[in-house]
Amino acid sequence: MQKSDLNPAIIVDCSHANSGKDPDRQVIVCQDVAGQIANGETSIKGVMLESHLVAGNQKVIAGEPLTYGQSITDACMSWEDTDALLNTLAKAVTNRRN
Repeated sequence: MQKSDLNPAIIVDCSHANSGKDPDRQVIVCQDVAGQIANGETSIKGVMLESHLVAGNQKVIAGEPLTYGQSITDACMSWEDTDALLNTLAKAVTNRRN
């Protein structure tokens, strides 16, 4: 991007291939990204997290009730893990700015 005179702007997908599609590993990936930001990396502009209120995912089965707040597609990390990661990222940005 720099060779083409473009402003490098990267959004890191902490899920899918970077976490091996394991929602628990998103925490590790995102913590690594936060470390890069805290150490001065400026090209990282955002992250993508697979998140929902309740961790995991569920199958839609006719006649069976669904768990409120749990994904019916990809497995997700919980809101509690998401909240902690958002705070970690905010601290990383503060460190980078200082």
